Amino acid sequence: MLQINRIREEKENVIAALAKRHFDAKEIIDQLLVVNDEKKSVQRNAEDLQAESNGLAKQIGGLFKQGKREEAEELKARSVAIREELKGIQENLNTLAAKENDLLVSLPNTPHESVATGKNEQDNVEVKRVGEIPEMASNAKPHWEITSEYGLIDFELGVKITGAGFPVYTNKGARLQRALINYFLDKNTNAGFKEFIPPLFVNEASGFGTGQLPDKEGQMYHMPLDNLYAIPTAEVPITNLFRNEIVKKEELPIKCTAYTPCFRREAGSYGKDVRGLNRLHQFDKVEVVCVTEPEKSYAMLDEMVNHVAGLLDELGLPYRILRLCGGDMGFTSALTYDFEVYSAAQERWLEVSSVSNFENFQTNRLKLRYRDENKKTKLCHTLNGSALALPRIMAALLENNQTENGVTIPECLVPYTGFDKID
Repeated sequence: MLQINRIREEKENVIAALAKRHFDAKEIIDQLLVVNDEKKSVQRNAEDLQAESNGLAKQIGGLFKQGKREEAEELKARSVAIREELKGIQENLNTLAAKENDLLVSLPNTPHESVATGKNEQDNVEVKRVGEIPEMASNAKPHWEITSEYGLIDFELGVKITGAGFPVYTNKGARLQRALINYFLDKNTNAGFKEFIPPLFVNEASGFGTGQLPDKEGQMYHMPLDNLYAIPTAEVPITNLFRNEIVKKEELPIKCTAYTPCFRREAGSYGKDVRGLNRLHQFDKVEVVCVTEPEKSYAMLDEMVNHVAGLLDELGLPYRILRLCGGDMGFTSALTYDFEVYSAAQERWLEVSSVSNFENFQTNRLKLRYRDENKKTKLCHTLNGSALALPRIMAALLENNQTENGVTIPECLVPYTGFDKID
């Protein structure tokens, strides 16, 4: 959530920055500042009345002591009238505060200056490409055929149990999935990320804190009876570990990792681009989350990008890194790098990770702060990234490493799988 003081002081800059997202913020911001001015005016009136009430209380006590009962009763009547007036003012303040909050939470984060103006994924900027795209035989198979041939994943059984988008991993497919999870976790913890196993359901406050609510209600599975949400990513519970906390500066950066199943409704997803593992309602992902000082967050972003790149290097998958344009960035992000691996059998790029810096957009919602050397509290910056999302990694591994005699397992995974080939 953007800070009201920044919006007031840098109004035109904020409007121009949000225009990179093709988001016209002028009307909302104009309305927001009017509401904020009115709230301040009402608040000043309330403070003046409260000060008068406090002064009257002292006078009334003194008059009673002096035996001036009639004068005391007159002031007492005025004091009662002020209290009634303050009740009405407080109701008005609550209404204005709610209006202000509704307007604030409707504004996305302002993009970093390096973000290009663009409408969609076609305008994203490729910053790096690594690895050679493998040349496949003319009869190369997509992963949904490979998984069927070798009994790795049963998509139809998942439909029977739950519905489309909920696959059942079996035999070596289940072992490969578990191997990827453990490999990613080990690489993350060896890089200094502390491992957590968080809850898979979060409350409304947690969803609001990281920006999923009120932006993504339609994409999250909601349990109305308990008002809980199934997590779309481990980012949500992990970042909320620090909600309403003042952390010590010497503890920063805080680096966390977690494996969780993730749940997304993916409303409106259909067609060949979502076949097999390309888009699921339940999928496994290993996440990294960082909390830093503001001036160090972009160095941390570079560190996280390099870390994810290292994972893909070891897996031997060709990949590219894209800096997302304003129109393709998530609501909460200030700068996002997407990682895409090349699927040789499908002949297209598949997104496997987004690494983002949210600056203080989440921490303003979370009230996540630290004390500087002058003991003054400041908002931290938060970052997160997939390291990595498993479905499309598995799809690319199976497709790119297929041979006439089976699928070759990358060397780095063999200690985790216990086998070097699927045949």
